[in-house]
Amino acid sequence: MIRLSWESHWNDLNEFFQYLDKIRRVIYTTNAIESLNYSLRKVTKNRSAFPDDDSVYKIMYLAIGKASQKWTQPIRN
Repeated sequence: MIRLSWESHWNDLNEFFQYLDKIRRVIYTTNAIESLNYSLRKVTKNRSAFPDDDSVYKIMYLAIGKASQKWTQPIRN
């Protein structure tokens, strides 16, 4: 599955690798990824089941929107 995903999204990945190292470092900073993962786990940990896939997508969408409001601080250096 990983290989198929990589191949089907190669154009997007290739574009990502065209960015400068400084910009790529900001994009995949571990702290940002962990912060988002924490926000997503926080909204799903108390729910044991979802009625359908759309309800999972909706709650994740809302959680990402709420988390992105916190990302207003300027990037250092």
